[in-house]
Amino acid sequence: MNSIGSVLSCSPGLITVLVKSLEVFEQCKHQLQIGQYLKIAQGNVDFCIVAIRNIRGMLERREDAEHWQFQIDCQPIGGIESDGNFLRGVSLLPVPTEEVFIAEESTIRSLFAGDAQYAYPLGKLSVSRAIPLMVNPDKLFGQHFAIVGSTGSGKSCAVARILQDVIGISEARYKHSGSQNNAHIVLFDLHDEYTSAFALAEEQQFSVNRLDVASLRLPYWLMNAEELESLFMDRNDDSGGVNQAAVFKQAVIANKEQHNPKQVQVTYDSPIYFSIREVLNYIDNLDREVISRLPKENCPKLEDNTLVRERKAHYFEKVHEFIQQSTAKDTKATHGPFHGDFTRLVSRLESRVSDRRLSFMLEPVTPDGSPYTSDKFDDIVRQCVGYSNQSNVTVVDLSGVPFEVLSIVVSVVSRVIFDFCFHHSKICAEQQTRNSVPIMIVCEEAHNYLPNRETAAYRASRKALERIAKEGRKYGLSMVVVSQRPSEVSETIFAQCSNILALRLTSDADQLFIRRMFPENVNGIADALPNLRAGECVVVGDCVLMPAVTQLDMPVPPPQSQSVRTHTEWQNPWKNVEFRKLVKRWRREDQSATE
Repeated sequence: MNSIGSVLSCSPGLITVLVKSLEVFEQCKHQLQIGQYLKIAQGNVDFCIVAIRNIRGMLERREDAEHWQFQIDCQPIGGIESDGNFLRGVSLLPVPTEEVFIAEESTIRSLFAGDAQYAYPLGKLSVSRAIPLMVNPDKLFGQHFAIVGSTGSGKSCAVARILQDVIGISEARYKHSGSQNNAHIVLFDLHDEYTSAFALAEEQQFSVNRLDVASLRLPYWLMNAEELESLFMDRNDDSGGVNQAAVFKQAVIANKEQHNPKQVQVTYDSPIYFSIREVLNYIDNLDREVISRLPKENCPKLEDNTLVRERKAHYFEKVHEFIQQSTAKDTKATHGPFHGDFTRLVSRLESRVSDRRLSFMLEPVTPDGSPYTSDKFDDIVRQCVGYSNQSNVTVVDLSGVPFEVLSIVVSVVSRVIFDFCFHHSKICAEQQTRNSVPIMIVCEEAHNYLPNRETAAYRASRKALERIAKEGRKYGLSMVVVSQRPSEVSETIFAQCSNILALRLTSDADQLFIRRMFPENVNGIADALPNLRAGECVVVGDCVLMPAVTQLDMPVPPPQSQSVRTHTEWQNPWKNVEFRKLVKRWRREDQSATE
């Protein structure tokens, strides 16, 4: 082991190494690259391990001859003790004149050597492709983590590869075929990219639980107060704004009580059946009711002279006709106290209920054609967590979900999964066992529905997922935040991420945001973010022995995330388009219908 130079200066975050010989530098040039590792002597048997962060060359002329010297700025990351064990952090820094050596492959292996805890190979080290980066899988998948990267950095492939590995898929083969493992992953897929990454041959006996607008059943009665009002009420409507919310809440609770007489306690948020059409009837009747002012009556009166002593006994069943307003003594009647206050709300409710795009929420039916009622709640939970067809992966395809309900869909599915984990954990605790069904939620393109700024349109999804970020881990629910614009994602959620896998980031704002998430003693590694190759990422967090740059393998099969080869397609002969088929799909018409 030959010395390449000596320590010139040192500080807690920076050690400068001086290489005086051009011959030595040229001989070791391939091992003196940014990100490579050096060993610095600390006494007779101990070494300090440093990572190269910057290299400067200095040229001097001496007696008509050129003389090169090189200064290498390094970041101390740990030390190797006399017994060969690597320890993160440095308690004693090498002083000037201490000798410096190239860290050979055996030394680098010792830095990333796996043991019983760090036994999961995430990828190959970029500085030495023969060495795998071993991580602690429980600290990676059992905690929240983020995968970030600009468009084209290989982010979707990285997500697919990591999920395939943990499920047991390699080279389009399922290694647990016939003996399925207990992995549970729910993936919010905004562009329908990931279904293909889990589409294996039938003989592999692997199935994906794919939920789109055609197969997803998410009854509106699962929504909480905020989601219901977001869907059915216009918060910008100032006409009777407070009264609208109060009356809508009153109608929903009353209708829930009517349809669930055995329910002990009914609240606005109770996930039990109610009829939105009956609630619409109730509010419509309330908006148009006429009060009889005759002696001993003084209550709403229908056209057939029926007196309405209790509104919920009459107003839910249908829209009634009332007696005419009158000032005559024998037929005296006046408009009700809410006359005209709910006209716009009724119109909005009617518009929502008749919107065929929302049928998966407003008119969901079971396979036998019956509506989803409270007694079918367990079927809905099974669907969301992959138990309806015993799938390791549930892909929630959001590509066909109308924009105005995207946040609500994400919120409801997330809350159902959170509540499942919460109650299952409590049952396990009563049996003095740990949660046996941990679940991981993957939020692809998270910046689209988890914005950093307060936005009414995404308040529901942000609130639901921030709750998971804060409380989910103790109930066996972890989350993966995937985004190409991390600076636009809720900081509350990012702050809960214990690990970050950062692929190439080209935006200054995103680079700065991720730098702030890195520990101070590894900030230097962030300098590599704009120059990473496709599929290459910086791994920082609790799951690794020390931060590193790693190259992830390509997933097989891959997700459908490749960009269209525009110029190549333009050079091909003219291609026709089946416009009738396109329009049928656009309108969601029956594809099997004859022309």
